[in-house]
Amino acid sequence: MKLLYPTSIKLNLETELKDQQLTLVAYDPSVLIPDEHLDATILVAWTNTAANLQHAAQHMPNLRWIQSLAAGPNDVLGAGFDRARVTVTSGSGLHNRPVAEHALGLLLNAARRFYEMRDYQAQKKWAGHLRGDPTHPAYMFSTLRGANVLVWGYGNIAKTLAPHLQALGATVRGVARHPGTRDGVEVFAEDKLPELLRATDALVMILPGSDATRHALNAERLSHLREHAWVVNVGRGTSVDEAALVEALEKHQIGGAALDVFEEEPLPASSKLWEAPNLILSPHAAGNRPLGSEALIAENLKLFQEGKTMTNTMP
Repeated sequence: MKLLYPTSIKLNLETELKDQQLTLVAYDPSVLIPDEHLDATILVAWTNTAANLQHAAQHMPNLRWIQSLAAGPNDVLGAGFDRARVTVTSGSGLHNRPVAEHALGLLLNAARRFYEMRDYQAQKKWAGHLRGDPTHPAYMFSTLRGANVLVWGYGNIAKTLAPHLQALGATVRGVARHPGTRDGVEVFAEDKLPELLRATDALVMILPGSDATRHALNAERLSHLREHAWVVNVGRGTSVDEAALVEALEKHQIGGAALDVFEEEPLPASSKLWEAPNLILSPHAAGNRPLGSEALIAENLKLFQEGKTMTNTMP
């Protein structure tokens, strides 16, 4: 039995391979899988191109299991694999800490204006105005202490992020399909969004990509945010109406935005996002370090060989 894993990760399964007839082969996820390895039974997917996955779907007859390291393996699910024959498991949980850390960094960047300091540094100018002017409207969101942070898409990443925000003095609330209290954080249904947005200093979006979440943050919902409020998106780019966001930024309807994900990636040079005011652009870098991937692969490999249901099996 052959397992293919991408060169974009390191994989050490010596313990799992002991006394087992399993061959590990590294492959380049940016090009088509070589003919001599299309007989593999298991494929680990991470940073694969669409062409790579589509080719694999059409030319790997022995494939039985794909372990994606993405929290939401939309690329794998949309590549055309025969789901009656091929089980897909996700990397849910591997990105909780990296994405939470990235979201926190973007929030601190927004509050402390590090992005603007860097711009002035590049021009060899002293950004004296950033030393603090409490009368300036743009400085109404200048700290997480006492800030109202709303996390839309309150799942495992949000539950990892919330304690860090609370430790810095923020009040955290969540929005999800099902309301309730999760680890002490009050979570509301989406019908409460208008009133929640009106009281929000920073909106963190961690929504999955689907038809139901497409342009979830639209012009109407942006209009509920206050002039100093910031939007941070580390979920999926399709959840934000980018044209509506650019308009809100240009009209200074909101304080700013920090985006790690986009409707089209890489972001094309023609996008108006590049020149929108008070906008921080991050190149889909929040979850690029799946932590614990070896342990998950090893766990699922054991379950696969035993014919049992694997962790994070996709429906």
